[in-house]
Amino acid sequence: MKLNEGTIDRALRVIAGLALVMLAATGTVGMWGWIGIMPLLTGAIGYCPAYTILGVSTCSMNK
Repeated sequence: MKLNEGTIDRALRVIAGLALVMLAATGTVGMWGWIGIMPLLTGAIGYCPAYTILGVSTCSMNK
C-alpha cells in the first residue's frame, strides 16, 4: 500500500472527517455524519482506495 495522498489532502480529510463525526456525535446532522469516519481514516493513513482505482495521486513523493 503506497501513499497516494499529499499533505494538504490529508489535512483537509482529517479536518472534514473530524467535523462530520463531531456533528454526528452531537446529533446536529443525524446518522449520515458518521460517514466522516472514512475521510478521517484515509487522511490518517495517507492512502485512498478510490485514488488507486482512478489512478490519482496527490503525494509528491511518488513523482
